[in-house]
Amino acid sequence: MRLPIAIALTGVVALAAAPTVAGAPRAAGAPQKKRVEVVDNFYSPKKLTVNLKSRINWVWTDESADVHDVKLISGPKGFKKFQTEPGSAGFTYSKTLTKPGTYKFLCTLHEEDNMRMTIIVRH
Repeated sequence: MRLPIAIALTGVVALAAAPTVAGAPRAAGAPQKKRVEVVDNFYSPKKLTVNLKSRINWVWTDESADVHDVKLISGPKGFKKFQTEPGSAGFTYSKTLTKPGTYKFLCTLHEEDNMRMTIIVRH
């Protein structure tokens, strides 16, 4: 009689250890502080996923000899678009992303070089 109980317990343990079902709601993560480097003609990273209310710090690195800016070209409804001042090595700009969704940015001074990035903010 002990065998059926052991099998039942094994099944319960397996279900408890199983990954979350796809599409199931996830608990919101804590806000993060993330650094995006502004380098000559690219942002690093080019794509970033963060939690809601995360603070993004754009940093113009020493390798950034050219002048660049960061312009929000599209974002979630209700989030006010912005554009930084043009800057070069040593310049920084921070923004907290308060709406879930996809944010798309570009450098207006290097649009032809496809200097763009995307940040996804999850609930």
